[in-house]
Amino acid sequence: MRHITTNDTPTPTIRGIADHSWQAAALCHNMPAKDIDELFFHAARDRAAIDEAKSICGRCPVKKACFDYALDNEIRHGMWGGLTEDERRPWHAKVKKRLDYSRVKAAFEGRDVHLSDAERDAVTRHAYVRGWSPERLAHKLRLDLDWARDLMRNAAHAVADRDRYWDQVDESDPIDDEAAEDEDVASPVQVPRQVQTHSLIAALRKAA
Repeated sequence: MRHITTNDTPTPTIRGIADHSWQAAALCHNMPAKDIDELFFHAARDRAAIDEAKSICGRCPVKKACFDYALDNEIRHGMWGGLTEDERRPWHAKVKKRLDYSRVKAAFEGRDVHLSDAERDAVTRHAYVRGWSPERLAHKLRLDLDWARDLMRNAAHAVADRDRYWDQVDESDPIDDEAAEDEDVASPVQVPRQVQTHSLIAALRKAA
């Protein structure tokens, strides 16, 4: 099944790990294998092949799904989502730090999606605040129970530290900016709460 829901919410736009149904809608789907190799797995400086492949990708209705698939599965060779290997390289470098709350929400809705370390931490912290057990988190994220316990323990420490240092800057003893600059003294920095909109918080609570 592509998705399982217990309510009448619209079908999520994020596809699960095992959902490859998007490939049938790709413009390159029925092309001969030889043409696919020449166009989408072209030589590095074959500008004619690159331009033709980009033209096809630009009209493709599942270009974003193709791009996400390459990122999620660490596919660095070839053209995916209309981008060459070199054009995708910065995206691959940043994918582990990605924090997309639509993916966090999708995980709470039961979607089996690729989560970055930052997204997994966001799911864990929200689950901790909501009072989830490690067993429930392990089932939700398909993790080993010991790993889920470690994540919950780290979330507890992170939330405790956030609350401990929130609003603890002593404003009665302000630092002179010019003096600090001259003496290379760092100004105290508040540890901010995670910025979330009320609509996002409501959506996460509903999903959890």
